[in-house]
Formats: sequence, structure tokens, C-alpha cells
Amino acid sequence: MLKPSIRPPRPQLTGPIFAYALADVFGLSCVGIGASWFAAGKGAIIAGFPSSMVEAVVCTAGGAAVMLWSVARILREIAKQAPQMQDRYDAYIAAHHPDKVRPDKEAD
Repeated sequence: MLKPSIRPPRPQLTGPIFAYALADVFGLSCVGIGASWFAAGKGAIIAGFPSSMVEAVVCTAGGAAVMLWSVARILREIAKQAPQMQDRYDAYIAAHHPDKVRPDKEAD
């Protein structure tokens, strides 16, 4: 495994991000289950569900809506980490690429 100091910083996995990722997986599952009806004409993943086009459309559209909602929430949670990530990135650049260091805003 790479040492954290030799790669650029990445967002931290927090509880809310993990929960929204689970919701995203649920939405993806719903899309797959609903779309399986369109491919096979019957419930191909779960026997008997969806049993009609209406159920397939609702399952697919609902899954897509859950996925969009959860991705938006994940991005919002990552955006909250932006100041800490910027500080860690600036420290990484200063340590590994001193020729690329940005000038300080306070110096202007």
C-alpha cells in the first residue's frame, strides 16, 4: 500500500458519505431490477418482480431518482471537506513539487 505522503490527498470517507453511497447502491439495484424486465419481458433478477411494465418503469425511474439524490448529497459532503483538502494539497505540492507552489494570497 502506498504511503499517504507520496500521493495527493483524497477526501475522507465519513459516515454520511458511506450512508449516501449505500443509498446509491440501492438505487442502482432498483434500476437493474426494473431494467431487467425490459430485457427479458419478466422479472429476471427477482422472480415475479417486476411483473408489469408499470412496475418496471416505476422501479427504474425511482432507482434513478435515488441515485441522483445520493450522488448530489455525496458531492455536497465532499465539498464540505474542501478547505482541509486544499490545505493538505498545498502541503503535498510544497513537499513534492516545490517549483509548482502557488503564491500566497496574503502576499498580494
